[in-house]
Amino acid sequence: MIRAFFVTGTDTEVGKTYALSALLHRIRKAGLTALGIKPVAAGMAADGKNEDIEAIRAASGLAVPEIVLNSYLFSPPIAPHIAAREANQPIRFAPIIQALESARVIAGETGVVLVEGVGGFRVPLGEDGDSADLAVTLGLPVILVVGMRLGCINHALLTAEAIIARGLPLAGWIANTLSSVMPRFAENVDTIRESLPAPLLGVLPVGVPHEPASVAEYLSLPF
Repeated sequence: MIRAFFVTGTDTEVGKTYALSALLHRIRKAGLTALGIKPVAAGMAADGKNEDIEAIRAASGLAVPEIVLNSYLFSPPIAPHIAAREANQPIRFAPIIQALESARVIAGETGVVLVEGVGGFRVPLGEDGDSADLAVTLGLPVILVVGMRLGCINHALLTAEAIIARGLPLAGWIANTLSSVMPRFAENVDTIRESLPAPLLGVLPVGVPHEPASVAEYLSLPF
């Protein structure tokens, strides 16, 4: 059975790609095939590449066609629905659905596919709906990445509430440490752990080396 999960965050810049990449490495350490895809991305370097897409490509360790790894890539690092409108390239769900189906085939019968959303859970995309609608359309259980900073408890609880309201299973959550000096860090993690109806898959530490492979051991699998 091919497992697949939708990875979302409590906001933008909470380390969603970092956590997803670490989880890909953790899956591979368990002896399973792991494949990550990021259907919608915004922001290109001078070489035309997107940092998040390249990180996911490296963590997957598989040769994946570009159209499977990423369906929509826009140059300016702005809200995707605005970038899509400016580029006259509407974001539609059909190519993303096809990319997921292809990813499942590439991952194989015992593989695990992780689909990264955009920013937080409810980011506008286009006529087909927002990122929450995309998660529903794909029909995947959700993994929530919580960026540990002031306000994270509220953001985590509201996002979990939105996920559950959409009828999606919350498969687990990851606490990503954004700063080594966050006041009452452990108490914040404990409060979220006690409040969310899903297991804590791990707490990713801050520090050096800050590479996904080096922190994979801090995570447990969502199955």
